[in-house]
Amino acid sequence: MGDVTILVGTKLNRLTDGSLAFRCPGCNETHRVTVGNGSGPRWGWNGSGDAPTFTPSILVQSGHFVQPNGKHCDRSGDPDWPCDCLCCHSFVTDGRIQFLGDCTHALAGQTVDLPDWSEKC
Repeated sequence: MGDVTILVGTKLNRLTDGSLAFRCPGCNETHRVTVGNGSGPRWGWNGSGDAPTFTPSILVQSGHFVQPNGKHCDRSGDPDWPCDCLCCHSFVTDGRIQFLGDCTHALAGQTVDLPDWSEKC
């Protein structure tokens, strides 16, 4: 049986660990933030599930962006290093997501509405 989650407004889902998740149209993935009191990184949240604002910015990285001295993407088809390097850096304000210029996806530099949780990215 899968984890039970709770829809918060139209844009967010509360996960079993208490964090909030939203769909990222740049990455076509789900990003999560931890809000409230507790250990580890925490974000401020305006309490809205329909027009959420999180502070500060949200930075999601994988591959060589996490390990800067590691091997970079090899788009030549190297089976020992598939390209899974990603940088998604954004501000979520009033239900819109502003992608910063260091994003590695096609929405870098753009601001778009957060999709509803029920929508696929």
